[in-house]
Amino acid sequence: MLNHVVVMKFKAGVTEEEIQDLEKSLEQLPNKIMDIKMYEFGRDVVRSERSYDFSLVSLFANLSALERYQNHPDHLPVAEKIKTMCDSLITADFYGSDSAATEAGTPEWERDPFERLKL
Repeated sequence: MLNHVVVMKFKAGVTEEEIQDLEKSLEQLPNKIMDIKMYEFGRDVVRSERSYDFSLVSLFANLSALERYQNHPDHLPVAEKIKTMCDSLITADFYGSDSAATEAGTPEWERDPFERLKL
C-alpha cells in the first residue's frame, strides 16, 4: 500500500473558521473518492517549536490510485484551499513496510490451533 502524508504550517491569520471548513472538506473526500483506503487528519497537539499545525495521512493501493485521487474533481478545490492557507506544505509518499511481518512470527491468537495436528 502507498502511504500519502501531508504536513501543513498555516499562514499567520488563518482563522478557526477556516480550519473548521478545511476539516469539513477533508472529511467528505473518502465518501467521494473510492481510491482512498484509509484517511486520517488532525491538528497538532504537541505544539512544540518545530511542530507543524495540521497533518493528513492516507493510504492508497498504488501510485495510480494516488494519482487519480490527486486529480479527482472533488480533491482539486480542497488542495487549492490548503495551498492558500499554508506558509509551508510538506508531502511524503512511500510504500509502507508490512508491520505484520515481524521476526516474532504470528501472534498466538492468530495461529491455527489445529496446525500441529495436520499431517
